[in-house]
Amino acid sequence: MSASKTAIVTGAGTGIGKAVAGALLNAGWNTVFCGRRKALLDEAIAAAGPTQGQGLAVACDISKADEVDALFAKAVETFGRVDLLFNNAGMGYKSTPIDEIPVEVWNDVVGVNLTGSFLCARAAFRQMRRQSPQGGRIVNNGSVSAYAPRPGSVPYTATKHAITGLTKTLALDGRPFDIACGQIDIGNALTDMAVPMTVGVPQANGAVAAEAVMDVRHVADAVLHMAGLPLDANVLFMTVMATKMPYVGRG
Repeated sequence: MSASKTAIVTGAGTGIGKAVAGALLNAGWNTVFCGRRKALLDEAIAAAGPTQGQGLAVACDISKADEVDALFAKAVETFGRVDLLFNNAGMGYKSTPIDEIPVEVWNDVVGVNLTGSFLCARAAFRQMRRQSPQGGRIVNNGSVSAYAPRPGSVPYTATKHAITGLTKTLALDGRPFDIACGQIDIGNALTDMAVPMTVGVPQANGAVAAEAVMDVRHVADAVLHMAGLPLDANVLFMTVMATKMPYVGRG
């Protein structure tokens, strides 16, 4: 991968975003680490060690259109173009019945997971459509919750189902401009956020049980594969999950 390729990764300070952004750097991508806390982004870049690509930390609240526009402007100012957006930043909420979920929580989750993904995809599409050579790739983090909910997860699951619609429409609308869009649906990658799964989380039958997890580097490898394809090929949907997690089968 040539270092002339540029990627933007949202939610890059921790977890999946950090792993993917670091892997892109090591593969030679100039990589913009985006998140709300710049100190974490700087630490994530440092943690990647000596790399072929150049890292850039940009603090940004992706739920705010002006900050997203500034993020992409900074990326283009620094690296000249945008070849990849990994639309990864997201948030959830504790397992809660819908009638006990505050409206403010719903608005926050929708604001980050859905509106934030829309705003970043919008800015990426605009840049990819106008740059020369034209085109690029958008990879959305859908989660296995884009297909099957966990108990008490209305805000998170609703937004992740919506991401699937965003992915399909971008894949269609991007065709005339060589903009490819795909979705990676991740199940039980071991990050700080996923640690409770190793102890016990609510199941569909009402029980609380520990679940199998996988190393987050497998997610990074999968995104690298998607990102490395030529623009005339696309992974539209990919599910990467811990083999023994309770996803396939009856709840």
